[in-house]
Amino acid sequence: MWLGVDYYPEQWDISFLEEDLDNICELGCNSIRIAEFCWHLMEKKEGEYDFSFFDHVIERAKSRGLRIIMGTPTATIPAWLAKKHPDILSEFEDGTKRTFGGRHVYCFNSPDMYAYSEKIIREMAEHYKSEKAIAAWQIDNELGHEGSDICYCAHCRDAFRKFLREKFEGDINQLNKTYGTVFWSQEYNDFDEIPLPTATITTHNPALRLDWERFRSESIVKFADFQTDLLKKIIPDAVVMHDFPGGGLGKHVDYSAVSKNLTLAAYNNYPVWGGQREPLKPNEIAFGLDYIRGLKQKNFWITEAIMGAQGHDVTGFAPRPNQAKLWAYQGMARGCESLFFFRYRGASKGAEQFCYGILDTDNVKRRKFYEVQSFFTDIRKYASVLETPIRSEVAIVYDYDSLAAFRIQRQSVLLDCEAEMKKFHKTFYDINVPVDVIPAGSDLSGYRVLILPQMIVTQPEFQRQIRKFAEDGGTVVLTFRDFVKDADNNLVFGKRIPVDFDDFAGVYVTETESLQEGQEFPVAGEGDFSCTEGNGGIFRDLLVSESAEVLFCYNDIFYKEYAAVTKKQQKKGYVYYIGCGLEESVLKQIMRKIAAEQEISFEHSADGVEVVYRGTGKGKIRMLMNHNPYEVQNADITLAPFECRIMPDGK
Repeated sequence: MWLGVDYYPEQWDISFLEEDLDNICELGCNSIRIAEFCWHLMEKKEGEYDFSFFDHVIERAKSRGLRIIMGTPTATIPAWLAKKHPDILSEFEDGTKRTFGGRHVYCFNSPDMYAYSEKIIREMAEHYKSEKAIAAWQIDNELGHEGSDICYCAHCRDAFRKFLREKFEGDINQLNKTYGTVFWSQEYNDFDEIPLPTATITTHNPALRLDWERFRSESIVKFADFQTDLLKKIIPDAVVMHDFPGGGLGKHVDYSAVSKNLTLAAYNNYPVWGGQREPLKPNEIAFGLDYIRGLKQKNFWITEAIMGAQGHDVTGFAPRPNQAKLWAYQGMARGCESLFFFRYRGASKGAEQFCYGILDTDNVKRRKFYEVQSFFTDIRKYASVLETPIRSEVAIVYDYDSLAAFRIQRQSVLLDCEAEMKKFHKTFYDINVPVDVIPAGSDLSGYRVLILPQMIVTQPEFQRQIRKFAEDGGTVVLTFRDFVKDADNNLVFGKRIPVDFDDFAGVYVTETESLQEGQEFPVAGEGDFSCTEGNGGIFRDLLVSESAEVLFCYNDIFYKEYAAVTKKQQKKGYVYYIGCGLEESVLKQIMRKIAAEQEISFEHSADGVEVVYRGTGKGKIRMLMNHNPYEVQNADITLAPFECRIMPDGK
């Protein structure tokens, strides 16, 4: 277990180094994370490499027994490189070059970016390949974050056309047929006629836009793989990871694809950021952690855990005493096995002056310092059990293409695909049932329940996998807007919705509608839910049941004959179809029935108290986390505000 801080010694006079490292050891750290933004420090002039600064830092850290997480510096290119090769800079949609001065300003399809990145990474790796103090390498920083996942420069235009040539094997007629470009007279005679999907009148072809989304993702995946492969070639036993930002499900890049070639995934966990009135709700923080764990379906690291208020230009909410410490406990509970606090000391200069650290710029040890110290002292006692894998029986499954399809055609002004996932996640979080958030195509063994919110793009192989899962005894939950389009983002002629799954679900969709605020509609339960009434909204599929049991029907005067929620037995398992956005109380009842059918154990706890079990047998622990800003009684245990109580042996 690596416990440490993000340390930026280059931002301070070198005379601070000895005192800083002593303080870092006093905190209880066994590692530091360095170098991710230091390209110019290592290569002040083209081809003149100098690693002496970090040689000294590493040597002094080693003398104290500290290990190193070393970052490749490609997130922040040097000014001389931008000056010499201005086309390395990415472009906004209007064709304006992004100005040197921020971060992540390079284009992922720039040949010069690849050439210069290879040189600096190769020099670093060769220089440090025998350095045993380096525990892991971090490639770049928060790939695709802050809008860097999109670029419209000439490099991207040419690469996109090449991407399409390869996809359609040079056959422009096949592209025209697949896209349906006869619509609006959009046929192309050559791939060089294909535009980037920048602003136009009305909108671009949805199939073209989905391929653009795939291309954007592939551009970043290739760059990540290039760095990972280069490091592993020079240092075969290197641990290579990447620090993913929050909001991954809304990016123009599939982080699960970026993760495949990495040794492990890491996460920069920011429950609150500048401008937020208050932190994310505990269940939403948990969802983000479960999503990162799902990228590789194994434990992960947190490379940036906050301790103070955060913000670039607008400062954020300051975590209350012990609140950020509790978030660190929550991260460890949900699969983090190494953690670094951001940052050791807040910056006095530059864009992150208001990203407060463990120490503020007055350099005085106060509450935050001692909170971190107490967390490290406590959590290291449970290192072995927290390194064991989490075994979830419930998974929420997402699909990059489907998420992209909703970015292209949202369909409902109220529909937020990630928010819909979080609604399902919360129904299990509230009863302390662990949930994995995983990409389509993942290993499904061990799960009992799979939830597929808004998986609009059909995937024949995955659908076969899902059929077998249900037939073998699992429960599959389908939702409105599942399996509506083909792989090219087109509607499917001659097939009922859900496409190729109407027999599986025992229902088909006869009509659909999108709802707005104030257009909620009543639903009424039947059978086991005969005493339940509630409301739906956002979107609704009018379901005709052919072989499924109706659990809820629409209860307004026009659509009473149509089902809203259905259930069908599939050999040993079940398929549910939830045809609309349901209010929380109704969704909770359905999910608890599913959990009971699958004999999934759950545990009630006081409001705001999260319960997580880790490990097995005699080493098992129970973690009680009070997310409330006040004292809470959970059964026979009194928890202070933001307290985490860990009980060995599950007692």
